[in-house]
Amino acid sequence: MFTGIIAEQGKVVSLNTAQDGSSATLMLQGQGIMDGLELGASVAVNGVCLTATMIHGKLFGVDVMGETLVRTTMGALAQGSAVNLERCVPAGGRLDGHVVQGHVDGVGTLIERENHGAWERLRFAIPRELARFVAEKGSIAVDGVSLTVTAVSKATAQDQWFEVGLIPTTLEETTLGATELNADVNLEVDVLAKYTERLLAFRDTPVGVDAQHQGPQDLKSKGDLL
Repeated sequence: MFTGIIAEQGKVVSLNTAQDGSSATLMLQGQGIMDGLELGASVAVNGVCLTATMIHGKLFGVDVMGETLVRTTMGALAQGSAVNLERCVPAGGRLDGHVVQGHVDGVGTLIERENHGAWERLRFAIPRELARFVAEKGSIAVDGVSLTVTAVSKATAQDQWFEVGLIPTTLEETTLGATELNADVNLEVDVLAKYTERLLAFRDTPVGVDAQHQGPQDLKSKGDLL
């Protein structure tokens, strides 16, 4: 589990993708985040939970599955790209952001950026299937950064979007400070919202009952019937 509080910005050393696109090996450079990093440890890279498979000095490598390449921005990284890095939160650690799993739900696009002097307003386009999970004053992770949603589009709008406000610290210490218009970002919506929708989808379905098995007897296993 992560919190969306970025530890530092790392850099991509290399990204080697298999010819069939089924996987890739990503090599990254870190600094303080490398202290105590062990093989098998989880690291969020731009909000994607990955496992350290190689460690050498200030460099570490991770393997990226084809599914991750397709559903996130990881496949678009190049040598020299800056990335947000976060180690998983230890048991009993302080939860300064919000519960972030490192399981990216989809990709959004930066469509507006407005400087307000001491802070900046960013508007991101979001896939319609994810928009229902995003609420004003709720939480969202953008490229792994825990942010508070300041505004959302109407549910009836054809194009769905949400806005966030970034303070100077966030602008300086994460990649969002340099994210350009029309750039894609990884989005992870609030896990509580996803579970709530799933639970509501089953609210009218009796536990253990489906269309083919309606009686109490049918709920017993074969072993119970012997």
